[in-house]
Amino acid sequence: MPTPSFSSPDALVELRGVHFGYDEREVLSGLSLRVPRGKITAIMGASGGGKTTVLRLVGGQQRAHRGAVLFDGEDIGQMNDEQLYRARRRMGMLFQYGALFTDLDVFENVAFPLREHTDLSEALVRDIVLMKLHAVGLRGARDLMPSQISGGMARRVALARSIALDPELVMYDEPFAGLDPISLGTAAELIRRLNDAMGLTTILVSHDLEATLQLADQVVILGPGRVAAQGTPAEVRASTDPLVHQFVHALPTGPVPFHYAGPSIDQDFGPQQGAQP
Repeated sequence: MPTPSFSSPDALVELRGVHFGYDEREVLSGLSLRVPRGKITAIMGASGGGKTTVLRLVGGQQRAHRGAVLFDGEDIGQMNDEQLYRARRRMGMLFQYGALFTDLDVFENVAFPLREHTDLSEALVRDIVLMKLHAVGLRGARDLMPSQISGGMARRVALARSIALDPELVMYDEPFAGLDPISLGTAAELIRRLNDAMGLTTILVSHDLEATLQLADQVVILGPGRVAAQGTPAEVRASTDPLVHQFVHALPTGPVPFHYAGPSIDQDFGPQQGAQP
């Protein structure tokens, strides 16, 4: 039986009061955010703030402890295996550093989701793979192995693979990490162009402040388990929230501490009981 629909019609993804943690550590504390259809939403914030966790919750790899994670109005956390499988066919995921299959060539990497999820003929698989590779500028690299291409090219192959099934939602986990300026600019342009040309909805997790603020339609800055700011790039830049200000201006001091919590200096370096003077 389908799960009930109660999402806002203009939001493809919505988190409502989501709580989630690993063991004793709570990562999300009542998190609520909306991802509008057809737009690029960037999720940013300090390391460990729950950005990748949000992607895992939307993809169904993790289930919220409390609250609702809605995809097109249906609660991912309430889906059975068959429903989740159908929902995932409508999603594409680009993992950090691409995560290509190293023993498959470029063509077969992009063909993999088509062979896994469809019964298309080999002729149709070939045409679709070549079209997707052409869209990312790598049709000519179809016979190369992942070890024969650069990191930037591998990211573009992974992007072609993520759109092979013509998804409605594409999620990117640190798509700019480790890229040189040319490759980064190419990746950002591709994400924008494919989002608009294919009518996609995009969720982008990134630490690259300048590239992301130029690319995104909406930016969400996560604080400790919560949304610290949500709005257009200009609105986020102008935020007076101390955590957002620290993040946007790359300040070493602020709500996000330099030192990881632990014993005090006196406890670690003070006079020890029984020590000789």
